[in-house]
Amino acid sequence: MSPDQNDPERQPEPLHGEPAFEPAVPAPDDFGEPEIPLPPQNRRSDRQRARDARTNLDLDLNRIKRRKRFGLFGTFLSVVFIAFVLIPVTWAGVYLFVDPPATILMLQRAAEGETIRHRPVPLSRISPHVVRAVIAAEDGNFCSHDGFDVEAIQRALESNQRGDGPMRGGSTVSQQTAKNLFLWPERSWVRKGLETYFTALIEFMWPKQRIMEAYLNAAEWGDGVFGIEAAAQARFGVSAADLTPLQAARLAAVLPNPNRWSADSPGPYVRRRSATLVARARVIRNEGLAACVLQQDRRG
Repeated sequence: MSPDQNDPERQPEPLHGEPAFEPAVPAPDDFGEPEIPLPPQNRRSDRQRARDARTNLDLDLNRIKRRKRFGLFGTFLSVVFIAFVLIPVTWAGVYLFVDPPATILMLQRAAEGETIRHRPVPLSRISPHVVRAVIAAEDGNFCSHDGFDVEAIQRALESNQRGDGPMRGGSTVSQQTAKNLFLWPERSWVRKGLETYFTALIEFMWPKQRIMEAYLNAAEWGDGVFGIEAAAQARFGVSAADLTPLQAARLAAVLPNPNRWSADSPGPYVRRRSATLVARARVIRNEGLAACVLQQDRRG
């Protein structure tokens, strides 16, 4: 064996036809580790990503603002729907079947110290003379209009401008029912607007019989007396079913101002108006102008 064969540093001779093997040795860095090349930094891409991030942020903020606006608008629509549709319709629906235990005017009179007398009765227990007299006195076209009598309003305005007697109003029985049951008595444009709305509502939801029944059970007849039953007993000592044509006419005659005029001790004006209403009530019966309320007045 030659000395070269015992040398450990000696590299083996390559075989015939094979390339010599030379291991690659990486150049060490300062810490003795091989240097690994890093990918080149692209500053333009960084700027583009920053712009994209800002754009996405702006889009998210705009989306949040739109949702907030739509949320406020939706809340506003919900409040309007509840206040002007859901509550009034539910309220009117309840009063279609149930008489209100009290009205705002009753509460006001009670606060003024009056003793409230109120006893609602069904229409079947009210004299037909009362229905005819009230239609003759308050609303001659009650069965033909849809809640508003434009001609009556115009006549009332012209009469008031001329100063022909006491001030006249053009409100229909339907309008007075809406005011008495749902609203307050003081005059204002807000109350008048709500009165118009509730009038249209009850005309749509209620039959004419129920409107007249509710009106007669809520109307004021002075001295804390509300409703036709309490008025008949307080003024004439009879029930509403037993009122005569003249008694019914006197009660209808004082409706515009029941705290000023008296049905049981009438003055000259109430006596004249009562006689007129007795005659008009006969016309109402003969011409069937109360037929939407009284079955016996229907022709044929």
